Amino acid sequence: MNPTPAVCPVWLANLFRQAGGVVPFRQYMEWALFHPERGYYGSGQVRIGPAGDFATSPSLGSDFAELLAQQLIALLQSLPSDGRRLSLVEVGPGEGDLAADLLQAIADRAPDLLQRLELVLVERSAALRSRQQQRIAKTQIDGASMPPLRWCSLKELAAAPVQGVVLAHELLDALPVDRVVFKNGRLQLQGVALQASGCLDWCLLPLPEPMAEAIAASDCALPPLDAAEGWCSEWHDCYGALMQSLSAAIDQGVLLVIDYALEAKRYYSSIRSDGTLMACRSGVAGLDPLESPGAQDLTSHVCIESLNAAAASHGWRPLDQRRQGEMLLALGLAERLHALQQLPPHELPQALQRREALLRLVDPAGLGEFRWLLFGRGPLASALSLQAAPES
Repeated sequence: MNPTPAVCPVWLANLFRQAGGVVPFRQYMEWALFHPERGYYGSGQVRIGPAGDFATSPSLGSDFAELLAQQLIALLQSLPSDGRRLSLVEVGPGEGDLAADLLQAIADRAPDLLQRLELVLVERSAALRSRQQQRIAKTQIDGASMPPLRWCSLKELAAAPVQGVVLAHELLDALPVDRVVFKNGRLQLQGVALQASGCLDWCLLPLPEPMAEAIAASDCALPPLDAAEGWCSEWHDCYGALMQSLSAAIDQGVLLVIDYALEAKRYYSSIRSDGTLMACRSGVAGLDPLESPGAQDLTSHVCIESLNAAAASHGWRPLDQRRQGEMLLALGLAERLHALQQLPPHELPQALQRREALLRLVDPAGLGEFRWLLFGRGPLASALSLQAAPES
């Protein structure tokens, strides 16, 4: 994936030397994304939006949040009212656009619900927390209706578990993953090495026995039977730690994961010979993952079976899954498109821009292929599903 060795910045070279010069790819990805001073997310270098490194559904306008809010309202209202405050927890809130727009949408559609709701944002980057605070401060909600708002870690939440809805929107695709390579008739671990020249390059490491056992015991067939020499893909041990933390922080409620996701048979296909790992910067995808560490995004798709297994092992029951295009159309996106035709001529430029954004949300070759994966925890949440009436 890198025809020429990538130059390693000084800060990262120091970390490599401290680690002996060679680390598994998962450690490299952790450093590149979440180092508190130099990492892409950790230092706040990430730029989200049409003019940034990549666009997300919330960055295309408020329509996504307004449609999603209907589903969240339905889920929150289905949870028991036992005198406790309900919590809407977003893990990895990015720029804060989704949280701010959801607050506005819930205030408009279900003001009574807002009165017994708190918003909890889980963000490990101090730089991003500051941007989220500035974004949410601009939200125009009656002061008397503004729900309690706090930032905390999942560890802090575990000290006083909450009930409600956890939202993980484009979170899991940024979790550091291991990479495995089929070489010489067996799976090996992909590593990253610091060369004497000061450049980074790929290398192979022995597959740890616990990982080999976990792969053999999983519902994922990797490598596939017809895998060619050099076949490579991701392995997601990272899901377990997240699900364990969430199970300690939430005693009853649901988790809604929205992300690029594939079934194992599609994820671990011989045709997908280099996995789903992708690097992007300034709107360009498919860059060298070892190039410019800390200055570009690294992402991989979610494996649905791996996520379901990790969830079940930590008390989360898989409840439902749908494609984003299907969900947003059911929630009223088509009606919004039709309403744009009724706008006066002088609003045509804005109408065309909004129409393009709405169509991107359901494009089957892009955001429309996102999966909405619902998990429940607690006896009263185990019967919920992705059901919401279209907006009136």
